[in-house]
Amino acid sequence: MTNFAGIAALLAVLPICGATLAPAADRPPRLVEFESPLVGGPQALQGYLRLPDGSGPSPAVVLLHGCGGGWRGLDARWGKLLSEWGYVTLTIDRFGTRGIATACTGGTPPVTLYDAYRALNFLVGLSSVDPSRVAVVGFSQGAMLALLAVERGQIERDAKEKFRAAVGFYPPCLGLKGNMTVPTLILIGELDDWTPATECRNLAEGRDDWGISREKGKGIPIEITVYPGAHHDFDVPNLATPVTMLGHHLEFNEAARDQSAEALRKFLSATTAGKEKQP
Repeated sequence: MTNFAGIAALLAVLPICGATLAPAADRPPRLVEFESPLVGGPQALQGYLRLPDGSGPSPAVVLLHGCGGGWRGLDARWGKLLSEWGYVTLTIDRFGTRGIATACTGGTPPVTLYDAYRALNFLVGLSSVDPSRVAVVGFSQGAMLALLAVERGQIERDAKEKFRAAVGFYPPCLGLKGNMTVPTLILIGELDDWTPATECRNLAEGRDDWGISREKGKGIPIEITVYPGAHHDFDVPNLATPVTMLGHHLEFNEAARDQSAEALRKFLSATTAGKEKQP
């Protein structure tokens, strides 16, 4: 069996001989492969790895894309910014190596449920990463996976390595229990008609329409910020001209994007940055 994790970890930390490293803001991401034990045999997942300036070890963030894919765009929007803030980032391609084009109509592919921890296991093997300061940040369907990764349940219990914090941008909140094991933040638009803000408010307050939310006093409280006037995908500049997808309104909102970036920076600084230089 090829040890993709070991090879990728080695390549990720070796500089090109004689090269002068550019600042993190100017360096392109590095494509890495890491092992993913799937049904039917091992298969490598891939993702974009970014390393910040400095010798580390640094805090790190796993980034999870939504049901339409778009992992490269996610890395360009958030991986680059987080790297500039001083974080190692790994933006996973959950679909490409599995032959999945989209997962917007058939639900979350079961094979992706543990992807956050597969990425975490890869990151903690890097000398540039502090294994005690890794967060998971997801978007839409990826946000649900991020919340599931830290919700008290089978996925979290099965993991040897643990996340320090979780952030969900406009997640589908209905059906989550909300018994979080780490600090958790939800960022969502008031006008989101795909993943309604009301369901996430209910989750944060410990109630929902299904009656399965956490018992009072159980789990770590969920923080939530709802942005007035913002729709689904409010952080995607390519949606400056609104579009309709599967009957849902998608639109970029610069104010919400900027405010969410500041909220993310402060939350990660409080939960994972430790003694690192503050952005």
